[in-house]
Amino acid sequence: MRRNAALSWEFSHNKHKESQHMKNTFLTSRLSLLSIAFLALSSFGLAQQKAQPAGAGAGGQSALVQTVRDATKQYLDINNAIADGYGQFLGCVSGSDHGAMGIHYVNFNLLNGTIDAKHPQALIYEPVKGQMKLVGVEFIVDQATWLKNNNNSPPVLEGQTFLLIDAPNRYGVPAPFFELHVWAWRDNPQGNFVDWNDHVSCSHE
Repeated sequence: MRRNAALSWEFSHNKHKESQHMKNTFLTSRLSLLSIAFLALSSFGLAQQKAQPAGAGAGGQSALVQTVRDATKQYLDINNAIADGYGQFLGCVSGSDHGAMGIHYVNFNLLNGTIDAKHPQALIYEPVKGQMKLVGVEFIVDQATWLKNNNNSPPVLEGQTFLLIDAPNRYGVPAPFFELHVWAWRDNPQGNFVDWNDHVSCSHE
């Protein structure tokens, strides 16, 4: 009887140890999986953050945005823009599914194949009840001219790479060109350098 009792106790004790070991192993596995998931999410978030250009987020600021603001503050009055050679090009441009650009005032004397952060080729205005509100600028350069003079490399201004617009296009420009929008005077929830701005409208003309 004593032997049977001892064997029963030993069996029960071993089962308890085995059960405790399985619980510990399960908890360790769960913790490991949670740690891996946390690290994966952290890495994903960091990658997204790195992929986004500096100052490109909603409400974000950048040196380029500030440079443009300083260089174009006199054009808050559209009469100063006209006096300096900027003239209206096309009407108010709206996005096909969201947002708008506004009305472009282009200085054709600046379409010379060069880029200068202080001298944008186009000023962008939002028409509001008969008045023009400056919302941003656009830098524009002919593709063929730029690539010929810059070792076939696309233009980059203060870390922002220009977008290529092919021809034919909705703007009626006959040749492909590079462009970069800078929303220096109107916040863009999509980013300071995204073409279309949901906070700009052509419906208030």
